Amino acid sequence: MANKLELTWYGKDEPILVEPRLLIENAALSNTAADPDTENMLIHGDNLLALKALESKYTGQVKCIYIDPPYNTGSAFEHYDDNLEHSQWLQLIRPRLEILWRLLADEGSLWISIDDDEQAYMKVLCDELFGRNSFVASIIWQKRTSPDMRAIISDGHDYVLVYAKNRELFKAVRNKIPLTEDQATNYKNPDNDPRGPWASSDFTAQGWRPNQMYTIITPSGKVVTPPEGRCWRQLESVYKQLLEDNRFWFGADGAGVPRKKTFLSESEGITPWTWWPNKEVGHNQEAKKEIIALFSAAHAFDTPKPERLIERIIHIATNPGDLVLDSFLGSGTTAAVAHKMGRRYIGIEMGSHAYTHCKVRLDKVIAGEDPGGITKSAKWEKGGGYRFYELAPTLINEDAFGEAVINPDYDADMLAAGVALHEGFTYHPDGKLFWKQSSGSEKSYLFVTTRHLNSDYLDSIQSTMEEDEYLTIACCSYDKGLDRVYDHITVKKIPQMLLERCEFGKTDYNLNIVHPPVYEDEEEYDAE
Repeated sequence: MANKLELTWYGKDEPILVEPRLLIENAALSNTAADPDTENMLIHGDNLLALKALESKYTGQVKCIYIDPPYNTGSAFEHYDDNLEHSQWLQLIRPRLEILWRLLADEGSLWISIDDDEQAYMKVLCDELFGRNSFVASIIWQKRTSPDMRAIISDGHDYVLVYAKNRELFKAVRNKIPLTEDQATNYKNPDNDPRGPWASSDFTAQGWRPNQMYTIITPSGKVVTPPEGRCWRQLESVYKQLLEDNRFWFGADGAGVPRKKTFLSESEGITPWTWWPNKEVGHNQEAKKEIIALFSAAHAFDTPKPERLIERIIHIATNPGDLVLDSFLGSGTTAAVAHKMGRRYIGIEMGSHAYTHCKVRLDKVIAGEDPGGITKSAKWEKGGGYRFYELAPTLINEDAFGEAVINPDYDADMLAAGVALHEGFTYHPDGKLFWKQSSGSEKSYLFVTTRHLNSDYLDSIQSTMEEDEYLTIACCSYDKGLDRVYDHITVKKIPQMLLERCEFGKTDYNLNIVHPPVYEDEEEYDAE
């Protein structure tokens, strides 16, 4: 597009090809005893590959995505290599953001923790990817309690960038923030109203509207009109209804300008704003204490976020039962908070601390052995569960001669499921027809086989197909010209749809099958 405003960097135009991978549950590491039907997921592996694996099932399903990506500060952390050159950092972040955006529900929101080093770049990149009209706010989180005396100018805050798939839909479903104890003390009851404490608000509005310019007689008999340049906030008929319900305060002497009463018992909270002080959502030291209490100082995580910060984000963006995703899970804070708040969640972490931190932390939450963070305020006790997943290895390997071969770790079912994932089909074999392994759009199916195809074999399949059914067959080899014979059957060699999207970046391999299964007939194949 001509005159397009965009952020450019070295390597931006290079295509990023991602091979979809299967997610394989490691039942030995799952924790499902208290909740056998849990949908919560803890995934160990590269988050780009994991996100690609989630895409077919969860596109448009995630209500809230929170990520805390590496900040590219030039520091070397124990658990992350954060010392990335800017273009590398942007190249790392962009494809992950693209998939995350596709996973968001229409009313969903994306929240990104970031600091001054990359905040501006992240904002421009997100504007380019999502559109500037998707930007909601840049939240200032006060992360420190006092200045760092070693700094030139101490950084006292981080940012949380907020984007919404659809701003109006998000506004309609986002929750207000509950009143703090200090805010609740502003509610008084000077007139002993039986409905309890209340706070008053201005009953005037800016501007001049003829039908909102009536006179009001106060209880003392004083006649009042709106101040110059303002009008009453509502029509006279509405005012009279509210007056009848004792919804106005005219001052202790009954002669003041009317102020509308809002009762504490009726308060829905306050509209979120962009200033989040550490008194309300925690700070770095609080987060560090939470981690030390869970893992000891010797095994603490370097850059955790306080549970109260994540709690506020999840509260604003979701309701119980909604799906939350964090693809930079770190020490597991987002998953732990979502669990305590009754949300479903997916957490992805590539480092070994998926085992040493994330799993251990969630196990403690489930067992009721995590008394810190938001446990008390959320009234969390114990229960729930999650499933632990690993990424399957790549489907296509290179042999010693540089030829492409199917990974021998894939059995027949995994091969079929892997090809289905690559082709955008859902793998669920039909119990009666062997060729209905996977389904796509309505009346379309995928069949993966390692056998050589001929016309007799395809004729036998076609005889069992309905007139409005379509079938794609991925195979190792087939008779010449067979791919042009059938109107409702598409024949492909397996590598033709895989290799063009996998890490090798080639499209002209001859496929070699490593120890392929041999079947006497399709009944034997189906049984396998």
